[in-house]
Amino acid sequence: MRPRFLVILVIAGVAYVLGARAGRERYEQMKGAVTSFWNDPTVKQARKDTTREAQKARKAVQRKLR
Repeated sequence: MRPRFLVILVIAGVAYVLGARAGRERYEQMKGAVTSFWNDPTVKQARKDTTREAQKARKAVQRKLR
């Protein structure tokens, strides 16, 4: 096996063990934090603005390719 692959396996193993020790309670705590961030009005507006700008850029690229 390649050394890089072994390093990845070791990191994955350590992450699994640490994650298993943290348990369901920590998972729920992190999930709640991410959910509250995702549903924050400022973040929602930023997502909306970003989507609008991406659509404008896509249309501009399509026009240039024609």
